Amino acid sequence: MPGVTRLAITGAVVAVAACCGLAAAARGQQESASPPAWAQAVDAVFGEWDRPGSPGCAVAVSRDGAVAYARGYGLADLEHDAPITPDSVFYAGSVSKQFTAMAAALAMGQGRLGPDDDVRTYVPELPDYGRTMTIRHLLHHASGLRDVNTLLVLAGRRDDEAFDNEGVLRIVARQRALNFPPGDGHDYSNSGYALLALAVERATSTPFPAFADAHIFAPLGMTATHFHTDVARVVKHRAWAYDRRADGTFALNSPQNERAGAGGLFTTVGDLARWDENFYSGRVGGPATIRLLESPGRLNDGTVLAYAWGLRIASYRGAPVVEHSGSLGGYRAHVFRVRGARTSVSLLCNVSGVDTGAAVRRVADAVIGGWFTEKPASAPGPAAASEPPGPARAYSASELAALAGTYCSDELESCYRVSVNDGRLELRRGTARAVLRPRAGPEGEFRLPDSSIRFTRSADGSVAGLLVESGRIRGLAFSKR
Repeated sequence: MPGVTRLAITGAVVAVAACCGLAAAARGQQESASPPAWAQAVDAVFGEWDRPGSPGCAVAVSRDGAVAYARGYGLADLEHDAPITPDSVFYAGSVSKQFTAMAAALAMGQGRLGPDDDVRTYVPELPDYGRTMTIRHLLHHASGLRDVNTLLVLAGRRDDEAFDNEGVLRIVARQRALNFPPGDGHDYSNSGYALLALAVERATSTPFPAFADAHIFAPLGMTATHFHTDVARVVKHRAWAYDRRADGTFALNSPQNERAGAGGLFTTVGDLARWDENFYSGRVGGPATIRLLESPGRLNDGTVLAYAWGLRIASYRGAPVVEHSGSLGGYRAHVFRVRGARTSVSLLCNVSGVDTGAAVRRVADAVIGGWFTEKPASAPGPAAASEPPGPARAYSASELAALAGTYCSDELESCYRVSVNDGRLELRRGTARAVLRPRAGPEGEFRLPDSSIRFTRSADGSVAGLLVESGRIRGLAFSKR
């Protein structure tokens, strides 16, 4: 059993003098390393998952360019009782976006791509929406593109379908409208980063995963990291992902994926520590590129965004921080960097119940709590409901019957079937059924757990279709057949 695994199981520390060669350094120091004073407090953050039969997390704490502590909690594979170690490989979800942004920046440095280039120069399949959409708009989620992940949910597609970037492009290219004109707003869009990866690929005439391997992962020694575009690829030391059921048992939820750009990254906490160190050394890209990646975007009206190049710009306890989370299926990930303290937390988990944003902050509190200038904020209460005030609108049996029927969207290549059952309106989407619950407010508005529906009428008053709103999707039209 490797030394890192033994250390992770026993709770001993993995302390190293440099960020690179995490596993080898840990093996060489397993007899002599002593835990940092704050190690026990970090372990307590993950106590819920550090038990037999449970999935969990891997964490690495970096200080002054070196990994100060790395540990695994729980199991990477429940079927084989394989423990999580710092060498376990996880799917990192949207943590991938900062690597895609770096790839775009490196392509720009090569003169292959420009931040203000029209996206359609590289992705001509995209419709002309009447206003130029630039590479910069994709980087800052200011393109107005509807989010492909949300579109797939609304279409009733299965979670285990392994779409690649070309498949994403086919879906996005069918959208006849944007959420807003490019540059006029900010709406997180996985579609934009999938197209950004395609633009890099086409501009450099290099498959995107190969470009990232050659220009980012290999130079930084991130030997366990890759963009996963082959669903059949064998991944050594892979951590499988899980959901916790209501009865406390766990169910496998490891999604299939062949996309690269918006997500697709497989990595370890050790490799993420190597990546984090580059934000200080600039070994890949140089200092100017590092500054670029951490520079926030601006909208057309001058509004400064809290989103830079695949990174969120935030503050915590009076200190500026740079971070990003990621999730898909049962995987959860988070990177959290406090630049002023030269301290970072890399977190990868294989169970959906982990609040990674809260966890990385608790780790930071344990490691450098005395460095911050403000006290930790109290936990927020439950969010207020957004439902309009007043009772839900009541509908007669005949009014509900008039809304029943089949509604189809060419943009989604999907149909909804609305029917009346036991005096309630139901919607079928793929194999899933859900009750349409009337909302307070205007006639014809209903809600689902993940979206809202508004039925539309033609000039003669008959029901003509419906519009769907769902977070990152606005005004998606269905026509009644």
